[in-house]
Amino acid sequence: MHATHALALALVGLVAVAHVGFLVLEMFLWRTPFGRRVFGTSADDADKMATLAANQGLYNGFLAAGLLFALVREGLGAGRPTLSFFLGCVVVAGVYGAATVSRRILYVQALPAALALAVLWLA
Repeated sequence: MHATHALALALVGLVAVAHVGFLVLEMFLWRTPFGRRVFGTSADDADKMATLAANQGLYNGFLAAGLLFALVREGLGAGRPTLSFFLGCVVVAGVYGAATVSRRILYVQALPAALALAVLWLA
């Protein structure tokens, strides 16, 4: 396996795993002390936003599912269009989140997806 190919697999996998993690945080750990610490919310605010957070977590799960489906079913070659679509969605979501919620989202979500997308096209 070529080094660029292996790196692309690793980066796409990392983005997918991160989004599974976001799903868990937003859907299941949102109201816990850990979830509140990660997102900087009070218990009262976490309670008020729990439904919205769970919805957001579900969308993150769909992004992870799309990436994992393309990797497993199609691989990097045939799956390049599908992977590009989902990675592009992650980049757009990350840029929007950085502009509207926290600049940190740019580095946690958008940048890894952009790197994965670039390496995918080099592989």
